[in-house]
Amino acid sequence: MRIFALVIAVFFASPALAQYWGHYANERFGYEIDVPPGFEGSGESDNGDGQVFYRLEAEQQLTVWGGHLLEGFEAEAAQRQDRASQDNWGISYQASTPQWAVFSGQRDHRVLYQRMIALCDGASYAGYALEYNVRDLAATDAVIDGLNRSLAASDC
Repeated sequence: MRIFALVIAVFFASPALAQYWGHYANERFGYEIDVPPGFEGSGESDNGDGQVFYRLEAEQQLTVWGGHLLEGFEAEAAQRQDRASQDNWGISYQASTPQWAVFSGQRDHRVLYQRMIALCDGASYAGYALEYNVRDLAATDAVIDGLNRSLAASDC
């Protein structure tokens, strides 16, 4: 029975594994991130800080941005989490170090996962926020792993 379940799992996972991730590099702030298959970019923002990517059929949105640190990295991370709480996201997980911060939460049937990293200049940061439907929770774990692994400074 286990072999049958494994064969079925590999069969259904194969189309997803065959798709390639894209890549986004931001010159203004000096960071990069891989973009999951099926996400279409809307073009870089007017001020050049990042881009929004959509996967419409799955009701998913990936927002990628960079910013200047006014009060330090940890203060910026705390402000982002406070803002999410004020927007009625029920924060259920958070972790941070002086170099990275992450939190996630739920509002109605939507899930938010946000990660930020300090950039090499010590005066700026990069981050992403992935918003998706709670029905996609298990399937999105691999996407989040790929995003976390690829979000990096490019100008060090």
